[in-house]
Amino acid sequence: MSDMKRLSTTLLPLTLALSLAGCVNLAPKFERPAAPVAGAFPTVEGTVSSGNAVAAQAPANIAWQRFFADARLQQLITLALANNRDLRVSILNIEQARAAYQIQRAAQLPTVNGVVNENRATTGGQNNPVTTTYQAGFAVSAFELDLFGRVRNLSQAALSQFLATGEARKTAQISLIASVANTYLTFLADEELLALTQQTLKTREESLRLSQLRFENGVSSKLDLQQAVSLVEQARTTLAQAQRQRAQDLNLLTLLIGQPIPDNLPQGATLAATQLPDLPAGLPSDLLIARPDIRAAEQQLIAANANIGAARANYFPRISLTATAGTVSNELSGLFKSGSYGWTFSPQALLPIFDFGARRAGVESARAGRDIAVARYEQSIQTAFREVADALAGQATFSEQLRAQQAVAAAEADRFRLSDLRYRSGTASYLDLLDAQRSLFSAQQQAIQANLARLQNQVTLYRVLGGGWSEPGSANGNATAAR
Repeated sequence: MSDMKRLSTTLLPLTLALSLAGCVNLAPKFERPAAPVAGAFPTVEGTVSSGNAVAAQAPANIAWQRFFADARLQQLITLALANNRDLRVSILNIEQARAAYQIQRAAQLPTVNGVVNENRATTGGQNNPVTTTYQAGFAVSAFELDLFGRVRNLSQAALSQFLATGEARKTAQISLIASVANTYLTFLADEELLALTQQTLKTREESLRLSQLRFENGVSSKLDLQQAVSLVEQARTTLAQAQRQRAQDLNLLTLLIGQPIPDNLPQGATLAATQLPDLPAGLPSDLLIARPDIRAAEQQLIAANANIGAARANYFPRISLTATAGTVSNELSGLFKSGSYGWTFSPQALLPIFDFGARRAGVESARAGRDIAVARYEQSIQTAFREVADALAGQATFSEQLRAQQAVAAAEADRFRLSDLRYRSGTASYLDLLDAQRSLFSAQQQAIQANLARLQNQVTLYRVLGGGWSEPGSANGNATAAR
């Protein structure tokens, strides 16, 4: 028999086994559950947004470089994407999941190993000779014929887990960008509040100086003097709080970008000059495509569905093959001589007869896992719906709240000016002036906070609509962001 015929005879059983593998798939047919939410987002009556939407393009397709125009903020986000440790862990999780999938996928094909061994044996007794056998060749060990799809479903589950990990990485990037943006906006608000407090303290110290002179000249009472002292100390208390909050927010920003904040960052805008565009909401069904966390939950559901097929396959025989092909000789020198060729083919079928309900429990566990995955998938959709609805309510109302609060601050500034004139002319009490000072400071603080809340709500809306992981120049906005 020629070498080619020998090889054909050796590979024929293995080829037949591979052709039979994967004939049946016992996994249930996957069907995406219906979205358990309304067909449209609720609207807030009596308010309208500013209409400054970005072209009507879906937020998930708007690269973050377009949404955040502040050059300083863009540089901070770039540093965070390069250095943030949480995002780095997400990237490494992808690599780990990819390796796990490759390992599981490799189980669908036989593993061929080179084999060289020596075997010595005797039948027993002192006079019986020891026989020695040398063997060299190739071996396939315990390759499972996937007749009922067990290995294939395990591979599908591993693939879905890998894809879910990739979506989780996108979710981590979206959250990181939003966190950097919100922290940066908070820092800008800290700067404005700090400047306002310093100016207020300066004004109150001047009022205290005048009150001290009036008291020393017998024009005003000690009560007026102590009220002026109290206002100054209150401003100093607020100043200390503002300085502490600014330092803490700067520390958080440093943590998010993963390194000390560089000194050469480009010039940024103030909070008052910062503008973020309004965003179109679209339909709740768009979230199934736009939100990576929902897509990750769907992949987890697909993996759980495949696990049912793998568990069901345990009811059927598990057939494995072991085969070797090579040369055999009783002498090492004759191992590769003509006529020493040989092969073995050893199929094995294993079917548990009594397992005390282990297989049934395995299927029930897989079904329960699928039901859990369905519940989590539906919960992710409902959570996304609520987050978008909340942010849309903010987009519709924060602009009006800011306008009204700025009007309050302007009115309180005019009131303080008039109270100061009346007090200096002797037609109003010092208590009226102090009340006007307190009200003005509070109104100005609330105006800054209202503007911060408006801008942060836009960042949140951008995040919950799936914006933040596409890159400029991608054809459909669904390209994975560069690492």
